[in-house]
Order: sequence, then C-alpha cells, then structure tokens
Amino acid sequence: MTREEFARRRRQLMRLMGRDSIAVLPAAPVRQRNNDVEYPYRQDSDFHYLTGFGEPQAVAVLVPGRPQAEYILFVRERDRVRETWDGRRAGPAGAARDYGADDAFPIGDIDEILPGLLENRTSVFYTMGVYADFDQRVVGWVNGLRTQARNGRHPPQEFVALDHVLHDMRLYKSRGELELLRASARIAAQAHQRAMRFCRPGATEYQVMAELLHEFRGHNADTAYHPIVGGGRNSCILHYRDNNQPLADGDLLLVDAGCELECYASDITRTFPVNGRFTPEQRAVYEVVLEANRAAIARVRPGNHWNDPHEAAVRVITQGLVKLRLLEGRVATLIKSGAYRRFFMHRTGHWLGLDVHDVGDYKVGDEWRVLEPGMAMTIEPGIYLPAGARGVPRRFRNIGIRIEDDVVVTRGGAEVLTARAPKDADEIEALMARG
Repeated sequence: MTREEFARRRRQLMRLMGRDSIAVLPAAPVRQRNNDVEYPYRQDSDFHYLTGFGEPQAVAVLVPGRPQAEYILFVRERDRVRETWDGRRAGPAGAARDYGADDAFPIGDIDEILPGLLENRTSVFYTMGVYADFDQRVVGWVNGLRTQARNGRHPPQEFVALDHVLHDMRLYKSRGELELLRASARIAAQAHQRAMRFCRPGATEYQVMAELLHEFRGHNADTAYHPIVGGGRNSCILHYRDNNQPLADGDLLLVDAGCELECYASDITRTFPVNGRFTPEQRAVYEVVLEANRAAIARVRPGNHWNDPHEAAVRVITQGLVKLRLLEGRVATLIKSGAYRRFFMHRTGHWLGLDVHDVGDYKVGDEWRVLEPGMAMTIEPGIYLPAGARGVPRRFRNIGIRIEDDVVVTRGGAEVLTARAPKDADEIEALMARG
C-alpha cells in the first residue's frame, strides 16, 4: 500500500470530522502469550488503515485545519540496546520521513503535548471500549482541561464514536486494497489445492494444517485465523480447533483456512473426501451446498440487499433437505419456521477486509444494507449432519459440508476472488487423483 493511499484516507476522514475536531487512535498493545513470551505483534486494524505504521506503543492524532501539523504520530524513540534485542524502530524522525507524519514526538512526551492539541476542539473522535487503559488516559486529559477552564483552556464538549465514521470508510475497498485481497485469496486458494493433493487416509488433521501453513509462509503470508481442519464427525463442529485426529477412509474433510497478507485477509472453506472419491450420499449433500453457494453469489450485485444472498442460499438448502428427505413439509413453511436451522445454523457470509469478520454495518436503520461496488464479503452456506441428529439416516451421519468463497461487489455483479480453489465435485476428485 502506498503512502499516498494512507494520506488519502486521512484526508477523507478529516473532511468527515470537520475542522474543530480531533481524532485520537492508539496502536494495539503487545499481547502476552505466557510468562515472558509474546504473541507475534499485529497492529490495530483502524490504526493500520490510517497510518501503515506497524509498531506498538504509538498514538496517531488527526487535527483538521491545524496549520502547524494535521497528522501527528507519537512513537517509541530510537534505542540501540532495545533494537538489538527486539528489532529496529522508526523513531520520531522515521515516523515523519517514512510514514508521512507532519510532526512526530516520543511517546513519552504525550502527556505534555496531547492536552494542548485537545484544547479548544469541540469534538474528540475516539473509539471507547477497545483499549480500557488508554480510555482512562484520554478521559483524564479531557478532564484535566476542564479543571483549567477559568484559565481559558477549554476542553472538547463531546466524544464522537470514531468507529462509526471510520468503519463505513473501510467498507468500501480501494483499488490497492482489492489487489491485496486478490493476492491473499490467490495464496489461500493455492494452499487449499495443496491440502487436497496431500490428503489421504491415515494422515492427520494437523498434517493437512501443516501443508496450509507451508503455502502461506512460502508467500510471506500468515494465518488470518486459526485454521479449521475437521475430518469425519469433526466436520460438523463449526469452530473446530483441535486439528489433531487421524483421517479415516470414507470420511469428508472440511478445511476452513485463510491467510493474511499485509494485514488483508482471505477466508476459504472447501470440503473434500479423504480418499479422493465422494460417496453417493456425500455427493448428494455436497451438490445442494454447491448450488446454494452459486445461487448466493448470483445475488451479489449492486442494488441488491445484504440479506439477498442469504435468502437465496436458505431457499436452495431447504429445497435440497426436502429432496434428501431430511426435512418434511412445504419449502416456504419450513423457511418461515426456520426448520432448516437444524442443519444450516449460521449466516451465509460476513464482510471481509483488514479483519476476517470485517467492520461495517449490515443494516442501515431497519433495512438491510444495499450492496455497492467495492464491498467485499464471504459466501459460505453449509449443511451439517452430525451422528445422533434426529431424523438423519445412518448413511448421512457425520457429513459436514461448507463451501466458502470471497466475493467483491463490482459494477456489473460480483468478482469471485477465490475461484482458483476447486469446488466442483468432479474437479476436486480429478485434482486429488493427480496427487
């Protein structure tokens, strides 16, 4: 992503904020995994969206209309000893030179400088509740100004939810963002192909997961979330995470795995037979889910509503469940009563971007949001038939199938970013046969 892209976002946000306001964004803190071991650092998505700055212990401040500097970064100072242990730092000079800050200061000076930036601003744009410790600091700076009102130092009169404005901006992906989403999806699709070629009876879920991770890291991408690699009965657990069981001949394997490239996520699910051949029952259920996936994608187009793809998937899945004799009754009645939810219990998709479950409202007022070009989402219908489910014949037991694609709304319809991950049953079998 170019520096100009980040600058354009900041300019757009400041226009929406107005000249008498100020925005304050803290970087994500370092998270402790255990004892003195840290999780790999991942920047806060909002902070990254506006700055591209990847270090912790940083604060970004936007002050529209301020003649001296509208964009200010507070960052860690350069420290030769700490950089020897923990890696290089930009320092204030690097924050200005490499990240476009109009001015930059050591983070240790923030208590002295930030109250002056807040002074005489009418509104503070800030996201409360994400970082509780920093919430208290922001409130403390504002309250400190209130005690000095008699000295002519006027505090802001209101807090405004920054996420309400910023997250609507993030919903519409730029050309640069779409390129990163395409690249992320391409890598993830290659990883799913690799998993299909590797899969065989006697292998384990964690070995399949290792193939996914190998492909991700080979392209300098990381996991966007902990992969789900569930064989047999585990394919019916929506958020299965153990990934530690052997794969049995005759079972299905459900793989839900996406990668993150320069903070942009992909999210793909494919389901395929461990031995490379679907049984008649597996294929019958699979074809219903695949038809639902395609019907939902066909409803992704400008002017349609967010819920239209879900309604299309529900209709196809309910019809399929009746045809398979897993549900009885009129399709319209079963949809209205929600009877299909026994076997399809989740929504058909979510927004996608800097976060796997990306930000953005799904409704505007009481109405489902209208789809517009640049919005990115997943399409992921599924059917889950665990052993012991009432009314499920033995031949259908432990069949869990989800087919998930990443889709972008275009002017003429939809672009499927994950088309390189095979989902046609014959195509999957052919790929697995080649090994």
